[in-house]
Amino acid sequence: MKAFWRYAFVLLVAWPVMLFWLGLNVRHRDRLVAGGPAIVAANHNSHLDTLALLTLFPLELIPRIRPVAAADYFMKPGFMAWFSTNVVGIIPVVRDGRAGRDPLGECYAALERGEILIIFPEGSRGEAERMTEFKSGIAHLAARFPHVPVLPVFMHGTGKSMPRGTFAPVPFFIDIFVGEPLVWSGTRESFMTRLRETFDALRAELHAPEYT
Repeated sequence: MKAFWRYAFVLLVAWPVMLFWLGLNVRHRDRLVAGGPAIVAANHNSHLDTLALLTLFPLELIPRIRPVAAADYFMKPGFMAWFSTNVVGIIPVVRDGRAGRDPLGECYAALERGEILIIFPEGSRGEAERMTEFKSGIAHLAARFPHVPVLPVFMHGTGKSMPRGTFAPVPFFIDIFVGEPLVWSGTRESFMTRLRETFDALRAELHAPEYT
């Protein structure tokens, strides 16, 4: 039943909003992974980010794509928790570290099942169209699964269309730049440096003459 709700969400919400209401341009689509296990690492400006990322993949992969999200926000009792887990398919992560167990435990299990994680290394949504410092949780995942590809994805426009604090998107074209997959490089520092450098290079493409 969860697969049905997830298919319906992508077909009836994500695709119409992203492809028809806003408009989407994807660069380097050929770099997208064809299956799991894999980790998609994206910058975070808006609730639209997850919708945009879901539209990048074939419909048959949707039940295996698992956005990682904050439990304190998305697991509030009631409809929000049901919708987040059954329709969006999130993996809730406790951010305050008081759960008494590894907060990434469900992420490990998902990768072992061959699923595709969506991770926002910045953590929470920041100021529209401004990247903040990356947190090291993604490095822990990469170190534990050194052969699983980490796919950097830079998005521009979601923060202008639906910035934090708003509840409906306004028409604004979305640009997505897919980076070359990364794998664990031996140390947390070197991996995080490579990840940040890749995002900086993708962001620079937005202003490249051949693109503008």
